[in-house]
Amino acid sequence: MRAVWLGRLVVVLGLTVAASIGAQTAPARQTASAAPAGNAETGQKLYVSIGCWQCHGYEGQGGAAGPRLAGRLAPFAVFSIYVRRPTNQMPPYTQKVVPDTDLAHVYTFLQSRPAPPPVESIPLLQK
Repeated sequence: MRAVWLGRLVVVLGLTVAASIGAQTAPARQTASAAPAGNAETGQKLYVSIGCWQCHGYEGQGGAAGPRLAGRLAPFAVFSIYVRRPTNQMPPYTQKVVPDTDLAHVYTFLQSRPAPPPVESIPLLQK
């Protein structure tokens, strides 16, 4: 159990450092959280054709194998690093498989998906 916790800590720290490095080397006009311009409609088509939906659901709502992405996206720099070199069961999507422009489209699609409603707003979940 401790090894799993330490592994997750290393991943979080690594992504934080990677985002920090990306922010330092990016041009002044672009921050670490800024993503390249993308098209949500194109991103949705790529998201489906690449197979992201199989683990993360058609709307990025999460599934049995992949976490929710809609409403919980990391900055693009961190997202890109993780997609290229994931730590768990997700296969790596290298630049050759998913070019940066396509990844920007997928990111834009996921950004366009609404966050889930608060539990308090769902009557069936109230006591």
